[in-house]
Amino acid sequence: MESQATDEALAHACSVLRAGGVVAFPSETYYGLAVDPFNQEAIARLFALKGRSADKPVLLIIDNPSQLADLVAEIPPPFALLMEKFWPGPLTLVFPGAKSLPGMLTGHLGTIGVRVSSHPVARQLVRAFGRPITATSANFSGHPAAVTPRSVRDQLGPGLDVVIDGGETPGGQGSTILGYHEGKVCLLRAGVIPFAEIEAVLAEA
Repeated sequence: MESQATDEALAHACSVLRAGGVVAFPSETYYGLAVDPFNQEAIARLFALKGRSADKPVLLIIDNPSQLADLVAEIPPPFALLMEKFWPGPLTLVFPGAKSLPGMLTGHLGTIGVRVSSHPVARQLVRAFGRPITATSANFSGHPAAVTPRSVRDQLGPGLDVVIDGGETPGGQGSTILGYHEGKVCLLRAGVIPFAEIEAVLAEA
């Protein structure tokens, strides 16, 4: 089912998520795939749909930093500044994960990547759902990430329950991913926000 991003479509997408379904949605980079991250059957379905290796963690989108309470064991001190400066936006921060998180979600690494999306439809979806959603790219693992609803359908087809049509997304690089190791912020994946810009913000603190 493909839907424009109306209130009715978002409400339907949320009911699908609560039932363990898979929803494709637009973000500020690519189309993403949302499932309920606390539903292990839904996570398993997501991995099967993408053909994703079980040792690869899945990134999450939240509505606001208060939702980190259920996801992370702690917030590294520099991350508070980065959240204030770059969220909402294409910056994923990798936190020590809460012990309650499913192992498939963290890739059994004990960490969890999280961001607040700056795309209005992604924000509306996670807000309507009332809890975090997964945000792995809408494509088969190793294939180009989809930037249109048609591309999502062409790749993933009947394995999806809902595709929310938000038009074409920018594509290009994905979100910048940062970790925290031995007291320092480290670049895990280059992305939309240059690491030099992040280092400048931290240097001014």
